[in-house]
Amino acid sequence: MRDDHRPYWVARIRKAYDSFVVEHFLRPQFDQLGKHMEAIKPRKIRIFGHRIVAGDFLHLISSNENPISITTWSDDKLQGKISIGDYCQISPGVHISAADSITIGDNCLFAANAYISDCDWHGIYHRVKLFNCTKAISIADNVWIGHGAKIGKGVTIGENSVVAAGAVVVKDVPDNVVVGGNPAKVIKELNSKRHFIKREVIFEDEQAYFDRIDGALRWALGKNTFFGWLKSLLAPTRRH
Repeated sequence: MRDDHRPYWVARIRKAYDSFVVEHFLRPQFDQLGKHMEAIKPRKIRIFGHRIVAGDFLHLISSNENPISITTWSDDKLQGKISIGDYCQISPGVHISAADSITIGDNCLFAANAYISDCDWHGIYHRVKLFNCTKAISIADNVWIGHGAKIGKGVTIGENSVVAAGAVVVKDVPDNVVVGGNPAKVIKELNSKRHFIKREVIFEDEQAYFDRIDGALRWALGKNTFFGWLKSLLAPTRRH
């Protein structure tokens, strides 16, 4: 389908349904969750385990083919925990798995298919023993994890830093750098004296933000008709 042919009112109903799912099905899966969480395809978001907390304005963008997974695991000696700060955005296919501890700061961005795990899950020599080696991960404020990047156990990623698409991070990353490659190395230093515009700026005026989103939706879909939408579903053409 080339365009979104839904009428505005249909999109509003879907948004209301998604909000209902978030509040009544997703929120209870968190030990603590801040205000104004938004989710696309909330039924395709897997939250599993205990000690999972997240801050305000968490945005989760899932999909049917590429669901988000945020999980903690435990045994008789371990209990994983995940903490996600305010204003973070997590894209389709992101997997965050903790058997020890994963701490994520404010304003962090996770591109599609990023993978973060603080555990080897199996020993090198004792491969039937789970959770054989764990070490906490810490991701500072305003970090951007690129498409398909992988973050290994025991890693600390510094403030404002960027992990390039496909990078495999197995050692600490300092503040204000871009790292890439396998294993990831510093490929660029960022100017720490420049002002970083973070995601939180979007939400400085909460009502203005929601009005802007609704206005954009009305502008994009306001001329669509119910019968045109049905035609696009049942008998699509080059125009639909």
